[in-house]
Amino acid sequence: MSSHYRNFRNSVPWLILLLEALFIVLFYFLFLDYSNFPLNDFYTGLKNVNYVVIFGFGFFLMFLRRYGFSSNGFNLLTIALGVQCSVLVEGFIDFLFQRENEDVLPRLTKAAVSMTAVVISTGAVLGKTNPMQLIVMTVVEIIFFSVSRWMNIIFLEVPHNASMTHVHLFGAYFGLAVSSRFSEPWPRSEKNTSTPKLDLMSMLGTLFLWVFLPSFNSVLVMDSKSRAIYNTYFALAASAVTAFVLSVLTTKDGRFRMTHIHSAVLAGGVAVGYAAESITYPWIAMILGLLASVIAILGSYCLQRCLNPVLKIHDTSGVHFTFGLPAVLGALAQVVLLVITYWSTSPSLGYSVLTHVGAFCLTISVALITGFITGLILNLKPFKIVPVSKYFEDQFYWEFPHLAVGF
Repeated sequence: MSSHYRNFRNSVPWLILLLEALFIVLFYFLFLDYSNFPLNDFYTGLKNVNYVVIFGFGFFLMFLRRYGFSSNGFNLLTIALGVQCSVLVEGFIDFLFQRENEDVLPRLTKAAVSMTAVVISTGAVLGKTNPMQLIVMTVVEIIFFSVSRWMNIIFLEVPHNASMTHVHLFGAYFGLAVSSRFSEPWPRSEKNTSTPKLDLMSMLGTLFLWVFLPSFNSVLVMDSKSRAIYNTYFALAASAVTAFVLSVLTTKDGRFRMTHIHSAVLAGGVAVGYAAESITYPWIAMILGLLASVIAILGSYCLQRCLNPVLKIHDTSGVHFTFGLPAVLGALAQVVLLVITYWSTSPSLGYSVLTHVGAFCLTISVALITGFITGLILNLKPFKIVPVSKYFEDQFYWEFPHLAVGF
C-alpha cells in the first residue's frame, strides 16, 4: 500500500504543476485582450453552465458508498484544468484557420460547455481511474472533441454554435469506449453500491441539472434563445412525469425507484438539445421528452442485462442510457423534424439531411475510435493503473482522520 501512495505523491502533483505551467506559458502567447470587452448575456450563461458542470455533475456523481470525496473533488480538478485547455485549443484552431479573435466570455462559455463531454465520460469510468488518468483523459478528450467539432464545421458546414450540441453524444460514447479497456469490478464488491444518504446527494445534482438545463441548451443560441428555453423546459417536464410513471410500472413491488428518477428525468433535456431552437410547438418537445424518458428507463434494463455483459463494458454511472441514447434520439428527431418542416419548400432538403446524418455519424465515430485509443493509453504502466481491489476507494487518495468511524 505504501508504494502506491508514494507513486501517487511523486507523480500526480508534478503532472498538475507541469500542465498549469504549460498553460500559463501558452496563454502568454494567446491573444486574449479583454480590457475593453463589456459584460453581456454570456456572463449569465457562463454562470449557469458552471452550475451544471460543477454543482450539477459534482453531486450527480456522488452516489458510490466510498467514493464521494473523489467524485466531487476530481470533478472540480478536471474542470479547472479542462477549461484552460479548451480555451487554448480553440485559440490554436482559430489561429490555424485565421478566424477573427473572439471575445473572452464566449470562449469561456464554449470551454465550459465542452467540459460537459469530459464530465459525462468520467461518469462511465468513475471509481476505476486515478487522478493522473483522469487528467490525461481530460486533455485528450478536449482536443479530440474540438477536432470533431471543426471537422463538422469545415467538411459538413455545420454552424459553429450547432456543433456544440453533440457534446452529450461525444461524451457518452467516448467514455464507454474508454471504459471498455478497464477491468470490470468484482461482482460482489459492496464498494460499487450506494446508500440512501448518497442517493439523496446524487438526486440533488440531478435537480441542479434539471433546473439549469434550459439555460445550458440555450446559452449558445443566438436567434431563438427563448424558444430553446421553453422547449427544453417542456421536454424536461414530460420526461420527469414519464420517469415516475415507468418507475412504478417496471419495478417488481410497484414502488418508485430512485435510480430511475435519477437518470430518466434528464433525458428529455438531453434529447431536445439538438432541435430546441427550431421546434415551433410545445407538444413536439413534450413528445420528445416522453420518448427520451422511455428510452432511458427501458434502455437501462436492456443494456445492463444484455449488451454490457457481451461487450464487457462496465458503465458506472449509466451514462449510456442517461445521456448517450437520449442524444441519439435527439439527433434522429432533428432529422425527422427537418424533413417534415421543409418537405415541400426546400430544394436542398436532401443535402441538409445528409449533413445532419453525417455530423452525427462523424461525431460518434470519432468518439468511439479516440475513446478506445485513449483507454489503451491509460492502461500503460506509466499511468499506474488502480488495481481492481482498489476500485471505488476514497482512502487510496484522500486523508481520513476518522478512518474507520462511519466509513
